[in-house]
Amino acid sequence: MARLKKDHFNDFGLGEKSPSSGYRAVNKDGSFNIVKTNIPFFERLNFFHALVTMKWTHFFGLILLGYFVVNFFFATIYYIIGVENLTGTRGMGPFEQFMEAFFFSAQTITTLGYGRVAPLGLPANIVAATESLLGLLSFALATGLLYGRFSKPSSRIRYSEKAVIAPYKNINGFMFRIANPQKNQLLEVETNVSVSMKRKGSDLRNFHVLELERKRVVFFPSMWTVVHPIDSKSPLLGIDLNDLNEKDAEFIVSLKAFDESSGQMVYSRSSYKPNEIEWGQKFVYVAYQENGKTFIDVSRINETEDAILN
Repeated sequence: MARLKKDHFNDFGLGEKSPSSGYRAVNKDGSFNIVKTNIPFFERLNFFHALVTMKWTHFFGLILLGYFVVNFFFATIYYIIGVENLTGTRGMGPFEQFMEAFFFSAQTITTLGYGRVAPLGLPANIVAATESLLGLLSFALATGLLYGRFSKPSSRIRYSEKAVIAPYKNINGFMFRIANPQKNQLLEVETNVSVSMKRKGSDLRNFHVLELERKRVVFFPSMWTVVHPIDSKSPLLGIDLNDLNEKDAEFIVSLKAFDESSGQMVYSRSSYKPNEIEWGQKFVYVAYQENGKTFIDVSRINETEDAILN
């Protein structure tokens, strides 16, 4: 059994105990594989966070559903009051009259008003005034949420699907690739890598921060191969694939950068498990020169070739 170098460690807020084999604290997409349960409903309720972070299709679907429900509600009130209190209505049957009330509600809530239909009498005018106020507030809120979704800083850092143990100088190194597939410029990019491994004969875990060849780059227009040299100070010294599997290792990657477009910091996370690490492989060089420019083939971010380990 390989010997681990003793190191300072902590649990990084992920918890030291993981009784199940194959446990993963951070998913490949950067989300945490931790679910909090038995929280009272009103304590976990956060409408703003839910509306800003949900999928775009769900967001617009919810907006359209809310728009329909509100107009249906006010149309029902106008119908109960009586469509005779709305001038210019021409519907003959109940369905046509209700639809007249529905479309009048749609004009009122948007403060559009074509002028053909107008409320008569105090009850209808009170409902119309209330709906107009609600419409102004609702659309202001929807606009704010839409802006919040667009202005929210985000990064789509692309990680290589596999990490490798490859030769590095006269030793070996743990390596993976990252690239920014978008055109926004990221500056002051900083990467941190740690490894989580079970202690011998225990379900508790040790978390070791891995020293990197380079943990920070000023510019990030190209592809970056992040390297942890497996030297005498590395907790991976003398470790092989069987050891990583036995200790249920997990390599956790966190990245932060300044997004020049939004003027804000962006963050990204990912992880690698032992079955996602290739031994005796190295990444293929994917840059080439043409017409005075350097091209990076991002589609080849996962491409590797055989290499002889030191």
